Amino acid sequence: MTNSDYLLKAAIKKVTEKLNEILVEKIEEATNIAQDAPEILKKEFDSLKESIMEEAARLEKAEDINENESTNTYQDSKIKKTLNEIEGINKQIDLFNKNINNQI
Repeated sequence: MTNSDYLLKAAIKKVTEKLNEILVEKIEEATNIAQDAPEILKKEFDSLKESIMEEAARLEKAEDINENESTNTYQDSKIKKTLNEIEGINKQIDLFNKNINNQI
């Protein structure tokens, strides 16, 4: 064998070893990722679930506030109407009293 044959054979051997080393390393990484994937997915799912629950609570609270405001507005208008009726009744009582006092 000539020097170039040895050089070529050595280059092929070293390239093959390096490729095998890289391949084994990448397979190990893929295996680790595959083993960690369920845990990573569970953490992401738990985080998503927590975000959904927080948003649902926020929406419920916002709806309760809107309902209370609507109820308060309705109650305020009902109170105003009642107060106006009471004022009208008081005026009628005053007129009635004046009429009675004038007759006496």
